[in-house]
Amino acid sequence: MVAKNRTSKPMRSGYTTGACAAAAAQAAASALVNQAVVNRVEIELPQGNKADFDIKSCSFDQRQAICSVIKDAGDDPDATNGAEIYAILSWKAASGIKIRGGKGVGVVTKPGLELPIGMPAINPVPHLMISDAVKRETERYLNGRGIQVIIFVPQGEELAKRTLNARLGIVGGISILGTTGIVIPYSVNAYTACISQALDVAAACGCRQVVLTTGRRSEKFAQSQLVTLDEECFIQAGDFIGYSLEQCAKRSFDKVIVWGMVGKTSKLAAGHLYTNVSDSTVDISFLIEVAASCGVPVETVENLQTAVTANHFRRILPAAYIPEFCNQLCRLAARNCQEKTDGVLAVECIMTDAEGIILERASAGE
Repeated sequence: MVAKNRTSKPMRSGYTTGACAAAAAQAAASALVNQAVVNRVEIELPQGNKADFDIKSCSFDQRQAICSVIKDAGDDPDATNGAEIYAILSWKAASGIKIRGGKGVGVVTKPGLELPIGMPAINPVPHLMISDAVKRETERYLNGRGIQVIIFVPQGEELAKRTLNARLGIVGGISILGTTGIVIPYSVNAYTACISQALDVAAACGCRQVVLTTGRRSEKFAQSQLVTLDEECFIQAGDFIGYSLEQCAKRSFDKVIVWGMVGKTSKLAAGHLYTNVSDSTVDISFLIEVAASCGVPVETVENLQTAVTANHFRRILPAAYIPEFCNQLCRLAARNCQEKTDGVLAVECIMTDAEGIILERASAGE
């Protein structure tokens, strides 16, 4: 399967952790009942299509079978790409299929997700995929017995450090995810899904306000300043400020703080609420207009046109005009952000320099 990137170059799709876990489980089920090595399986995906998977390892005896699949995320920059996902199947006396999480599969510790606290982070659709795959292979051989399935990922705990799991309250490993079984590049869908989940957790934990940050550094700065807010209040929105604001408006928050550095705040002030560099660049002409509205003399404008970044623009702006310039940017950014929520949320924008020093903060309507 292929998708296209922004330059129309074909990009290869891949498969979710859920699809890989189902494939490993199906292979282990086949090995257990047939007492034969399995090298390849074909599984059914949720939308009715099928997918083939190579089996990386397969071992078995009369009691249990263990198989693994290497996750291939295609051209998507997925943190779990290349992970080896295992399934252990064994007979159990009681009927039915019991699915558990083993080493490297996270455990839910906070409310607001699709799974109850204490459950392994195997989402409902992958859970059903695994169950159905095992049932297809074993139902003729059960004779009143049941099957226990353990999904584990040896490197899962380390891989989880590169995901948002800890923020979502999923500890100890990665999540077994996927509603379609297919990973479609680029990871926009995955990232926005994480934002939505993080907001669900924040709402379920009783957060009345949330802080949308434009990156890891901005989040670190925000957490060091807003120390009275719980961890769940901080959401890494990245370039998806507009999307995040829309999602905030659908939940019961009272206020949103948008925290970013000069470059991203400048884009928000100019009305670009998706701030990826491929879709929006810092508009120096816009910054000159803002500076002019702050009373910057005409003779200074020519020098400002040499700026190459928003932060560079701020540094070469005469010192006397910097406070008002920063205030204008924050007010414009806050106004644009509040308009994105149709005015239902109070919005404040906080802008820092690259060292985390707050340059200005302003609310919509000021």
